Amino acid sequence: MVPEPQTPDSTRRPEQRLAAGRAGWLGLVCRLLMALLFLVSATTKVTETPAIQAYMHAFGVPESLVWPAAAWEYAAGTLLLAGYQLRAVSGLLAGWCLLTAAIFHTKFADLDQLMNFFKNTTMAGAFLAIAGTGFCRLSVDALLAGWRRSGH
Repeated sequence: MVPEPQTPDSTRRPEQRLAAGRAGWLGLVCRLLMALLFLVSATTKVTETPAIQAYMHAFGVPESLVWPAAAWEYAAGTLLLAGYQLRAVSGLLAGWCLLTAAIFHTKFADLDQLMNFFKNTTMAGAFLAIAGTGFCRLSVDALLAGWRRSGH
C-alpha cells in the first residue's frame, strides 16, 4: 500500500483539514490509553516487586527479569506516548504482548487468564496497526519530520 502524499494544510479542503486534525487527536488518545497499561504495569513491578517476582517464578521466568521488564515497560510506554519511533516501538510492543500472552496467560480454563490472553493478543493487533500506519500528526515523529523538511 502506497502512503498518501503529504499535502500542505493550505491546499487541503476544510473537511480534509478537519479529518486530519481529528486523526491527530485520536492518535494521541489511542497512544495515551495504550501507554498507560505499560506505565502502570512497570510501576507495579517496582512497587510490588516480591509479588511480581513470585508470579514470574510460578511460570518459570527468572525473578531477576522483573527489573529489565519494568525498565522496558517504562521506556516503551513513554516512547509510545510521545510518539517517538512509533513504528519500531509499536512493532516491539506487539511482540512483547504476544510473548507475555504465551508465557503467562495460557491456562484457558481460568477465565481471568483467558481474558488476559485475548487482551494481550488484541493489544498486539492494535500495535501492528500502528506499526503499519506509523505516522501521527501529534507526535515527536511528526515534529522531527517537519523540522527535517524545513531544512534543519
